[in-house]
Amino acid sequence: MPTEPKLIFRFTFDSTQTRLNAHGVETGIQEGHAAQSPVLNSMSVNYIELSPDDTTSPGQGPVIYRGDETKEGGSTAIDFTRSVFAGNNEVFYAISLKEIPPGEYKHLRLSVACQHFSVQFHIDTTINDTVSIKDDFRGTMASFIGYNTYLTTYNIKNQSVTVDENREQGYWALESTLSAEGFSEDILFSGQAPAGATTVVNPLFDTSPIPEGSDIVTAAFASRSLVISGDESSNVIVEVSISTNKSFEWKEVVHNGKWDILEEPVIDMGVRGMIPVIR
Repeated sequence: MPTEPKLIFRFTFDSTQTRLNAHGVETGIQEGHAAQSPVLNSMSVNYIELSPDDTTSPGQGPVIYRGDETKEGGSTAIDFTRSVFAGNNEVFYAISLKEIPPGEYKHLRLSVACQHFSVQFHIDTTINDTVSIKDDFRGTMASFIGYNTYLTTYNIKNQSVTVDENREQGYWALESTLSAEGFSEDILFSGQAPAGATTVVNPLFDTSPIPEGSDIVTAAFASRSLVISGDESSNVIVEVSISTNKSFEWKEVVHNGKWDILEEPVIDMGVRGMIPVIR
């Protein structure tokens, strides 16, 4: 039997794409902060919605995917154990076109749950009063920017972290290896960005605001709207380009343009824009 045509979504990660604020306006780095463009390895989503027009409120368009949730941690949260990740140029979701109501859709809404990426950080410290470490290192980070996530034990890269609780939007953990003067040690850091600080881009805020603390990113389809007739005979591919342009941001305390992980709190890890393109 012939395979039913599908609507296919795949990621691309772009550190040169325009850096937007929460209202979809191009923006720079806030005074007193610094930022870098992380190398994004993979990302998971928890929600996909098609929006017909500028005034469609979140949840009022066809919701074609909703990830598993749980109350195991007390309040409703994303069930991380069931999250599905995809990397650059990889498919993160596909659905039969027959399951989507026919119509014209101008916008895509996407809830980003978690990101795995690498970032550079700086260490200036003394270990055990004997080993002096003053250098730049690269670490692998798990960044949880979903509205709320229930975590049991999860892997970052080589190390695992046990939480068994909910973590609010902005929780992160990083692993790396510090080495100097014959010294080498695997390390693990974790932290929590301030509530409400994670950037969630929604250019339709004035006509269809998203709830506070939401993780739903909104963007218009580039070039042309997505039109579903119900009579499609071939796949429709939507390439979703995610902006990582200076998307990892911290409060600058040392004023050297580097993330001094021991002194400088993480402020923002949200994506800085989304461009869905029909291929």
